[in-house]
Parts: sequence; structure tokens; C-alpha cells
Amino acid sequence: MNRTNRYIASLFVVASLAAQGSIMAVQAAQGTTVQVRVYDRQHKDYHNWDNNENSAWGRFQVENHQKSHDYKRANKKQQAQYWNWRHAHPDSTSR
Repeated sequence: MNRTNRYIASLFVVASLAAQGSIMAVQAAQGTTVQVRVYDRQHKDYHNWDNNENSAWGRFQVENHQKSHDYKRANKKQQAQYWNWRHAHPDSTSR
């Protein structure tokens, strides 16, 4: 009898731990959003880097006759030029 009670009790403990773990995993998956924020030194503000900003970066490169590359690979001077351009070319969904 003692052995049976131990077995049942351990099953309840394992089940409760598994349930808590799955609840925590579901909450994390629903509430997490990956957000990249980029700081603009000259204008002293932050920008959320999303698909909209990514397409603006592509337009900037085309207008300035630059080879296509990621923003994070650009040097500081080019990044500053981009933010100057971006502030001059706002859209309704930025910031």
C-alpha cells in the first residue's frame, strides 16, 4: 500500500510539473515579439526595425546607387546618412 501511494503521488507531482511547464511555454510563445530597436545618434531617437524599415532601407540604397547590403553591415557614416534620409522621407507607420 505504501509503495502504491508513493507511485501515485509521484505521478501527480510529475503531471503538475509538466502542466506548469506547458502553460509557461504557451504564454511565452503568445506574448513574445522579437523587436529590434536602432538608435539614431544624430536625431537622438530610437526606431523599431521591422519590415517597413527594411523596405525603406532598400529604397535608400536604390536612390543612392548603393549595393544591396544589410543595415547592420553599413558603417556609421552610411547609417547616419540613412537616418537623415529617413527623417526627410517619413511614412505613416514609422515611429
